[in-house]
Amino acid sequence: MKNISGFLRKRVFILDGAIGTELQKKGMPSGVCPEGWCLDNKEIVTSVHRDYVSAGSDVVYTCTFGANKLKLSKYGNFNVRKINKELTQIAKKAVKGKALVAGSIGPSGKFIEPFGPLGFEEAVNIFKDQVKGLLDGGVDLFTIETMMDIQEARAALIAVKELSDKFTIVTMTYEKDGRSLNGVDPATALITLQSLGADAVGCNCSTGPKRMVDFIKMIKPYAKVPLVAKPNAGMPQLVDGKTVFSMNPQEFASYSSAFASCGVNLMGGCCGTTPAHIKALKRKISKFKPIMPLVKSISAVSSARKSVILDVDGPLVMIGECINPTGKKDLADDLRNKRTSIVRRLAKDQENAGAALLDINVGTSGVDEKEMMVNIIKMLSVSCDASLTIDSTKIDAIEAALRIYPGRALINSISAEPAKIKRLLPLAKKYGAMFVLLPLSGKRIPHKFEERKAIIEEVLTKAKEFGFTTDDIIVDGMAMSVSSNPDAAIETLKTISWANKRLKCNTVVGLSNISFGMPQRAQINAEFLAMARASGLTMAIVNPMNERLTLSRLCTDLLMNRDRDAREYISRFTKKESTQKVDLSIEDKVSLAIIEGNRDDIESLVSQALKSSISADRLVKQAMIPAIDKVGDFFDKKQYFLPQLIASAESMKIAFNFLAPHLKKTTSTSKQTVVILATVKDDIHDIGKNIVALMIKNHSFNVVDLGSDVSTEKIITEIKRHKACVVGLSALMTTTMVNMKDVIFAAKNEKLNCRFIVGGAVITKKYAQSLGAEYASDGVDAVRVVKKLTGK
Repeated sequence: MKNISGFLRKRVFILDGAIGTELQKKGMPSGVCPEGWCLDNKEIVTSVHRDYVSAGSDVVYTCTFGANKLKLSKYGNFNVRKINKELTQIAKKAVKGKALVAGSIGPSGKFIEPFGPLGFEEAVNIFKDQVKGLLDGGVDLFTIETMMDIQEARAALIAVKELSDKFTIVTMTYEKDGRSLNGVDPATALITLQSLGADAVGCNCSTGPKRMVDFIKMIKPYAKVPLVAKPNAGMPQLVDGKTVFSMNPQEFASYSSAFASCGVNLMGGCCGTTPAHIKALKRKISKFKPIMPLVKSISAVSSARKSVILDVDGPLVMIGECINPTGKKDLADDLRNKRTSIVRRLAKDQENAGAALLDINVGTSGVDEKEMMVNIIKMLSVSCDASLTIDSTKIDAIEAALRIYPGRALINSISAEPAKIKRLLPLAKKYGAMFVLLPLSGKRIPHKFEERKAIIEEVLTKAKEFGFTTDDIIVDGMAMSVSSNPDAAIETLKTISWANKRLKCNTVVGLSNISFGMPQRAQINAEFLAMARASGLTMAIVNPMNERLTLSRLCTDLLMNRDRDAREYISRFTKKESTQKVDLSIEDKVSLAIIEGNRDDIESLVSQALKSSISADRLVKQAMIPAIDKVGDFFDKKQYFLPQLIASAESMKIAFNFLAPHLKKTTSTSKQTVVILATVKDDIHDIGKNIVALMIKNHSFNVVDLGSDVSTEKIITEIKRHKACVVGLSALMTTTMVNMKDVIFAAKNEKLNCRFIVGGAVITKKYAQSLGAEYASDGVDAVRVVKKLTGK
């Protein structure tokens, strides 16, 4: 690892180009198991590796992209460890020590919890099997590539890091809008992955070099690790029945200057690139001196879709305090009954009120804190964009939450207590979490600043032994009640000021503690907040829905010039907000549950609606369908992303299943309208198609899902059998998209009266038109197209 890091300071590391398209040129047919075919054709694989080494690649990737249990099982009974070992050995033998060999780990083909059905630990173990084989074969480093789901990237990275300390690259794949399929942006992914231990982070596939330059430029200011780019040779086009990439080596290499100047440190090519592309790239980019990471550490937390950069000179960051059962009987009862309805509402209300982070505390009698903490972390990771603060006295609950959380978390808190510091610092390091440093060393509370300072310095010294910097730590000023100690506020302000000025460290207080036992608490809290801000406070644990505190925060940020152009202050008073609290009807509650993806409560709400004499037909037409349509609008506007879309669609499905016995058989002719869906022959990818099926079913169409790798003959037979009027075809790979044409032409030859929709990662509107088919970009778009084609 030290050798690689040292080399990166000298010049840009050259990675290889596309493997799959090169193997296809040399005879690999579509439909076969790529890894199995590679084992049977070692000479061809060896020649591809050697061609890239001759072109100037410093690193070649093993042909193990899909060599995991889930992908291989679709082709037969393969020994995962053995196939990874042997393919690595082929690469090692081919390069003859002239290049490093990176063990390639691609997606499993399933979404990982909390975003999908594959359990997180199951995913980690699936990747561990692959990692063991790659290690057996002697890989020099690892590359986790083409990840669309930040949680899957985390699972693969944890699998590697728990088995090896080798240099590990992680690259995500982003759409043109700058987000992955699951909604994460490049900066948020960077913050999550580099904190978790990735040694280099970047992007590959999906886009050509022009758009990828923008992604690298966006994340360079926040990167403490080298950055990676592996763009496609443009976008795929269908020419004479074959998929081609139009960008030639010279045009591809012409982007070298742009990539070098924005800070790329490792670069190669993805789909459509050849040894000629890599040779041209190396010739051009070798002229530029690499720009190493600009920061050594960064104060930032992240969720699955959003990050928060913490700046000692920035506006106050609010941590919502309301998800805490202390003194809240309704919330405590909900948690004891393993329900999350109140937590969901509190989270959404606090987020809407401006909380950038949410403090999660579920500690109360009768609650399995570890189990409940994990359940809430999973639920909020789907429904909220805010980053989460894990607040517990139970270390096993903190550990479980850190492991499952799909972002960079904040631990509240780590004190100088020996038992805590011994176990929590290693956990925070392993999972890349920030933590609140509580100046407490025993049962006695340190009332004086000097005592707190000594404790803070003690914890900082121990934290630095694990590689933490002051950017990773938030000092708690430790607000205590002035009702019991008149000097409490003064000592807290001294602590905040010292941490801010001397340590250049972010600081936080639990604001409401200061006024405990006093009248007019809101007034005291607001005044103290202004004083603390002037002393250097950067974060506060508060109830963000408290109007008096909100005004104090806005005013202090404005007056301290922390609110640029007074944008937030002005925005607060120009929003058109209803001043009346509206009581929702039961139909509105059903609608809201679908919009918010509330799978826990939707069934009981639908039951309540039926008991209040609302017919099932009316509920579907007036509440449920409009709700899922609104979700589609949010998705189009990028207010929602795939996790929220899936949660809403599944909530709708639960409601439909519950209503099924109550719906009239003559409810709607659309229920007899059959839509067939299939992933075409030789393509085993079905995530996108499954989402489309879920969305179309929720609009009362009868969906017949034929699965993946479906032959033309099978699709034609099912069209005839079901008298389908619409057929949706999906393909993820450039090598299988051409099979769509066979299905459509066969249907025309059979004179079948049906319309076709095509979609998938490599499909474009232009390609769909060339087939005489409609194009759908995603599940929401597919619903619109089906409605248009059927007149429903």
